[in-house]
Amino acid sequence: MGRFENGSKYVWVVSLRSMASKTPVGFIGLGNMGSPMATNLLKNGYPVIATDVFPESCKELQDIGAQVVDSPADVADRADRIITMLPSSPNVIEVYTGPNGILKKVKKGTLLIDSSTIDPAVSREMAKAAEKMGAVFMDAPVSGGVGAASLAKLTFMVGGLEEEYEAAQELLTCMGANVVYCGQVGTGQAAKICNNMLLAIGMIGTAETMNLGIRLGLDPKLLTKILNMSSGRCWSSDKYNPVPGVMEGVPSSNNYQGGFGTTLMAKDLGLAQNTATNTKTPIPLGSLAHQIYRVMSSRGYANKDFSSIFQFLREEEGQ
Repeated sequence: MGRFENGSKYVWVVSLRSMASKTPVGFIGLGNMGSPMATNLLKNGYPVIATDVFPESCKELQDIGAQVVDSPADVADRADRIITMLPSSPNVIEVYTGPNGILKKVKKGTLLIDSSTIDPAVSREMAKAAEKMGAVFMDAPVSGGVGAASLAKLTFMVGGLEEEYEAAQELLTCMGANVVYCGQVGTGQAAKICNNMLLAIGMIGTAETMNLGIRLGLDPKLLTKILNMSSGRCWSSDKYNPVPGVMEGVPSSNNYQGGFGTTLMAKDLGLAQNTATNTKTPIPLGSLAHQIYRVMSSRGYANKDFSSIFQFLREEEGQ
């Protein structure tokens, strides 16, 4: 509850959310995405209890008010709503079911929201393990990248019990502009995997197109302008152009630093490949994109943004 002066009167402003449920929220995984997400929870008045496998990752959040503990089990002991943001399926399995995992000390009725991008089968496995402990697990992977995480403009794709969606939505709206219910556990992951497969294919296509146009003598900014007013327009050409100097504020204009790493894209494409194999779904372009990003990861591009495919293609042709 807060008060501000309006003329000669004092007007009391009451936040229903702050009255209703500003109980502590646990947050596990304070990397490039997790740290700004947890920061936005703090900005919205939620006490945050956090941990990360790298203690130095916790310092910035601790400096702005988060309580830092030693393990996921310690988080579960102190919070009945927990968000995890982790790099891969093995990390999620360890954080939830490991010897110092969440499920060692989870309270009955705890809401567990996993925003990692992992195999949908692992999400379903974690949901079953949580259910045995009386807790509720939902998958809620994100789209939007580090910039959107900082600005609380992420898109969350949520899978889980529909009756728990509103409780999850309360927290997720503090960190994102769009929260979409997709269905049962695992469907959030399915939506994310499909999105990122298309993103990778689109980025490779944009990089190839820009490279060809430049070799044909076109100015890259002019070509970009033409593409973005024509049928070839896509997110990679319009919002995240891979050619250095064409667009400000994107990784290509910062030596491909920041953004969404090549290894993470290769990982997500691997998830798409695995699920496509399991469902006997042909994904010829998705499979090729997976191979390309795996090769890039082994040739010095692992920690660069995935838009560095443009630089990779230029080097492949000897320029």
